[in-house]
Amino acid sequence: MSQPPPPLPPDPDQPPGPQEAPPSPYEPPPGSWAQPPSDEPGPSGWEQQHGPGQQWGQQPPYVPQVPYGQYGPPSPPRRGGTNVLAVLSLIFAFVFAPAGIVLGHLAKRQLRTSGEDGDQLATWGLVLGYVVTALYLLVCCGLLTLMFWVGVDQRTV
Repeated sequence: MSQPPPPLPPDPDQPPGPQEAPPSPYEPPPGSWAQPPSDEPGPSGWEQQHGPGQQWGQQPPYVPQVPYGQYGPPSPPRRGGTNVLAVLSLIFAFVFAPAGIVLGHLAKRQLRTSGEDGDQLATWGLVLGYVVTALYLLVCCGLLTLMFWVGVDQRTV
């Protein structure tokens, strides 16, 4: 005694007809374990669709791993734009050099882990920040020396 094949599921691309209700996401798919048991041995609807040995609720078999010592497929390049701290370090190197130095170091730290551009900007922000800070300190020391030297000469006269 043979059982008629189960009806085909409705086409997911077609909208349901006027008398058909949309399928509930909570009901099992047709041809699955919810069919009434038959007296004849043979594969169930689930085994016909998904193969023998796999039952409802079980995970599918895992994809084989790459052998040890071999590289897997290349990962896509990460492009995140230019790092904002790197740009700010270059700007602040001229406006307020110590802040440019701090921002340059923070940008370098972020650039090690992110895929962003801006390594050269952060480097130039650091270099110019240190140069401008050194020039500022030289000018300040020179002015203090000049003021001290001028002040000493006026007292002796």
